[in-house]
Amino acid sequence: MGSGKRGLLTAALTVVCAVTVLAAPGTAFAAPAPTPTTGGAPAPSQTPRPGKDLERIRQKLDTLYHDAAVATDAYNAAEEKAEKQSAEIVALAKRIDQGQQRLDRLKNQAGAAARDQYRTGGLSSTAQFLLSDDPGQFLDGAGRVLQGQQAATKLMAEMNRTQKELREYAADAADRWKELDANREAKAAAKKKIEKQIDAAEKLQSRLEKKEKERLAQLEREAAERAQTAWLDTGVLKDVGGKASEQDEKAVKYATEQLGKPYVWGAEGPDAFDCSGLTSQAWASAGHAVPRTSQEQWKQLPHVDVKDMRPGDLIIYFHDASHVAMYIGDGAIIHAPRPGRTVTIAGAGSMPILGVVRPDA
Repeated sequence: MGSGKRGLLTAALTVVCAVTVLAAPGTAFAAPAPTPTTGGAPAPSQTPRPGKDLERIRQKLDTLYHDAAVATDAYNAAEEKAEKQSAEIVALAKRIDQGQQRLDRLKNQAGAAARDQYRTGGLSSTAQFLLSDDPGQFLDGAGRVLQGQQAATKLMAEMNRTQKELREYAADAADRWKELDANREAKAAAKKKIEKQIDAAEKLQSRLEKKEKERLAQLEREAAERAQTAWLDTGVLKDVGGKASEQDEKAVKYATEQLGKPYVWGAEGPDAFDCSGLTSQAWASAGHAVPRTSQEQWKQLPHVDVKDMRPGDLIIYFHDASHVAMYIGDGAIIHAPRPGRTVTIAGAGSMPILGVVRPDA
């Protein structure tokens, strides 16, 4: 076996082994050191004292959960890319295997031709003519010789083309594997950041007494109500009255049926959801696929003016598009808010609105 064939077989086996690893349940990968952020756990000297300045604690919790939401979007995006790259690697592995089988068949044909030439003594057509006792028979065979030469030329060209394709497939698979490794690292880093932010928020809340927790919850409700009232006072809903499409109604129905289910970062049902997991699955149930993350929903879906929104549209929140909810009409949304909460109905203006997108535009 030539060195070229050994190299291609090695590449094919490497890819196939990689695919096997991808399919193995519970495969673990080392997480890189997390990137320093400004949203981590506060230093002890900066941590608000329980019972003292609960409004400051509320704002700190908002920051921690916001940073966790940003990291969740990064995690979901990396997971989606990794799934796509895994599928591409599987497809390339199949192409390499099929190409190698085709190359083996071509080489067998070339070998058969060489053995046939060996049996004839490797004589040229001219030598066969000079040695032949029957020139007519030779002339008859000359055409077959010419056809054989043409077939051999075609065979060699096909072998060269197949070898080139195999090299390209192997190089493509190697590139996909590098991208997959990079996304695994991004996913691990995002997971570490999410856990860090949520842990800091939970520790901050755990130091509060029962009455302080009740007061904190009240402050949160009051802040949301103030924001909703200010939004409504602009008259934004005066001209809002778009009629829901059939797909809109199906998406809203799905989202409504999830009320009360817990928020879990990275979850997309059926028992728990994060914010974009809820909206993407709601629209999938309506027969219309949308991007998995709130940031990609903002980037890829058609934008509509707030005055033109209708039930089923998605409202994207915060300057970095880190949260998404589904508009259900009358100034209300359904969304999965954050860790520790459940899918709920809230005021559409209770958070800073970045814009509105329409999946079925």
